[in-house]
Amino acid sequence: MILTLMLLSVTHAMNSQEKQTDANIVGHVICLNCTEHLSFATITVEGTTIGTSTDETGHYQLINLPPGTHLIRADYMGHKPMIKEITIRRGETRELNFELERDVLGLEEVIVTGTRSKTNRKESPVIVNTITSRIFAAYQAVALSDGLNFSPGLRMENNCQNCGFSQVRMNGMEGPYSQILINSRPVFSCLSGVYGLELIPSNMIERVEIIRGGGSALYGSNAIAGTINLILKDPINNAYEIGATGGVMGLGMSHSGDPAKDHSLQFNTSLVSSDSKTGMALYGFSRSRDPFDANSDDFSEISRLKNITIGSRVFHRFGLRSKITVDFFHIMEDRRGGDRFDYPLHESNIAESVQHDLNTAAVTYERYFRENDHFSIYASGHSMNRDSYYGAGQSLRDYGNTRDFSFTFGAQYKAVLGRSGFTAGIENSGTWLKDQKLGYPDLDNPLVENDSVVEILHTDNVLVADQSTRATGIFAQYELNLNKFQVSAGARFDRYHVRDNENAGSDNSGNVLSPRITLKYDIQYYLQARLSYSRGYRAPQIFDEDLHIETSGSRKVIHRNSPDLTQETSHSFMASMDLNRQFGGLYLNFLVEGFYTHLNNPFSNHYSQPDEEGRVIYTRDNAEKGASVRGLNFELNMAPAEELTLKTGFTVQSSFYEEAQEFNEKRFLRTPGDYGYMALDWQTTGSFGLSSTANYTGKMLVPYFGTDQPDPNQGELRVSQRFLEMGLKLRYDIRLNGATLRLFTGMRNIFNAYQRDIDAGIDRDPGYVYGPLNPRTVYVGLKIGNQLN
Repeated sequence: MILTLMLLSVTHAMNSQEKQTDANIVGHVICLNCTEHLSFATITVEGTTIGTSTDETGHYQLINLPPGTHLIRADYMGHKPMIKEITIRRGETRELNFELERDVLGLEEVIVTGTRSKTNRKESPVIVNTITSRIFAAYQAVALSDGLNFSPGLRMENNCQNCGFSQVRMNGMEGPYSQILINSRPVFSCLSGVYGLELIPSNMIERVEIIRGGGSALYGSNAIAGTINLILKDPINNAYEIGATGGVMGLGMSHSGDPAKDHSLQFNTSLVSSDSKTGMALYGFSRSRDPFDANSDDFSEISRLKNITIGSRVFHRFGLRSKITVDFFHIMEDRRGGDRFDYPLHESNIAESVQHDLNTAAVTYERYFRENDHFSIYASGHSMNRDSYYGAGQSLRDYGNTRDFSFTFGAQYKAVLGRSGFTAGIENSGTWLKDQKLGYPDLDNPLVENDSVVEILHTDNVLVADQSTRATGIFAQYELNLNKFQVSAGARFDRYHVRDNENAGSDNSGNVLSPRITLKYDIQYYLQARLSYSRGYRAPQIFDEDLHIETSGSRKVIHRNSPDLTQETSHSFMASMDLNRQFGGLYLNFLVEGFYTHLNNPFSNHYSQPDEEGRVIYTRDNAEKGASVRGLNFELNMAPAEELTLKTGFTVQSSFYEEAQEFNEKRFLRTPGDYGYMALDWQTTGSFGLSSTANYTGKMLVPYFGTDQPDPNQGELRVSQRFLEMGLKLRYDIRLNGATLRLFTGMRNIFNAYQRDIDAGIDRDPGYVYGPLNPRTVYVGLKIGNQLN
């Protein structure tokens, strides 16, 4: 039905394209109180899909506009947007110029995640933090995972020495409590989540929008802690960028093996037609990283990695008020950790290896009605084929294959009603996942006759998991703006069904109502107070850690869901004060945010004793009592001058179950009580620039099951050390004809803040990792393009 409506809408739009009117607007965009023209500023006609950008000289043109009165908007990164009204007649060309005021801290930028529609960040009823491409560049973030530490409440962690399985924690809650979106669509499946944060290259991302708490009300399951939305780059002008980086990890580490190389290539380009009706963006990425052994035990702490990514985004405007956008990207990755990298996997003492073949496609059709009402209909699909090996002791039985497909399609309408707005929509999503161990020749049990081997028997494929999930959600949200007071109230109703095709009678269904209400009050024009409540849930499905196996010479850890596992629900409360003010030449933004989340029927793990083959089963079930997470997030952004910006954030928190869990402990494991970040950027009036970054991680409880304690099967809890990871990057720009050549060099983790007690040997505990992801790394590189950040 939805696809039929989409086709009818597209057909109608194609039949109603505007004819040549020769009504044109031309002009330029400059910064306020200066004569600098702003290259590649975005120019849009409000309430329509029409848009263009300024060229290298800061000039633009809008041609063949419909006659009448229009609101023209100019946007440029680091500047406040400006809207001007103009009336134009058929056959007329008029000039319209803009002078944009500096917005050094990005408070006026447009965000979409908080309310599922475009909103000014400062005016949004929900706090939305952004990690921009400039932050990725300052830290020299090659992949998405490298940059996610630079937002309050977020912390990236490595969970496996062998293969680098990583996750992002939000407000202290582990990865599956956060919903990962791509262009606001939940197509990041549980299989993609195992290594996906390191799979996605940073050069395909325009920005990352983060909402802490309350995401389930608009985005569905697994958004209890919040939502992380990856906004891909849009083709808005004719631009290109090509870059290459070479790095070396582990320099100066006295007890490590040889330093490891990490090289990458990337390109971005976009092409837009002269009438701005059609555009296409292309991006590509290639990475090659050697394995790194931090303690010279011949087993890697950082896996070998080879990644190739290519993708595109295409749009076409059918007329004044309609537009279609198509996205596609393909990722191939080969990663391997363990030892004996020159040998086949089953001839290694330990090998954890995966080969990913990932494809994602999405289509969105948008249409404006009345003045600013906005309708969108969308569909997306995500498929992955993964060949894996998680084995030790030169085993042939540990090859596997996992196939996964996820989809989402839906429709949304936003109506603007004076000072209020109403958004409603329907969404259907689902996944199919099949995980199996591949058959192998059973060399230990050959067919023997008369003391002679007659035949080597072969073991058939073994099905590990065969699960499908379907969820249908209906959501609605109402926003009311009464001068200084703003209220946003919404809810989402989900009906989900989890089908276990392997175990008959293990299906699970549920109905969930997730409300959210947010209050915002402008105490002063520069000071906003916000208060919110939301309810969320997690369905009892397969999660990313279930598709990863920790392997050593003595143990193999496998995660499974209990047959009696039921949904987990949450109640979240947040309160914040947000100060945004300019004191003379000082731009200042200070946020303090308190959060409290209570979990009902929280998921918890219970582990078994190793069987005769050393397998340990971690079973996820529901704790009899609840759990709570509480804390404070602080964020300070300031610019003493337009050339110098400082962004910093800090989190203090506690999280615990109401009854003791693993190790007779109530506190959440692997969750530090305090952590934070800092990013400083200085751009001189000339060609030189400097960036400095820091990440701090406090102490936490970490389980250890290695041989360096009395009973490896029982394990023990250890307290980690604190870490302060610092980085520095220098850059120099050389202006060319219509382009810029940037040379840069830098060092990450300058003082080598790296875990000192990493487990060693074939019987090590590969899950006993808790420090920064990478040791000291030195890199050099260059970029050339006509639009560098």
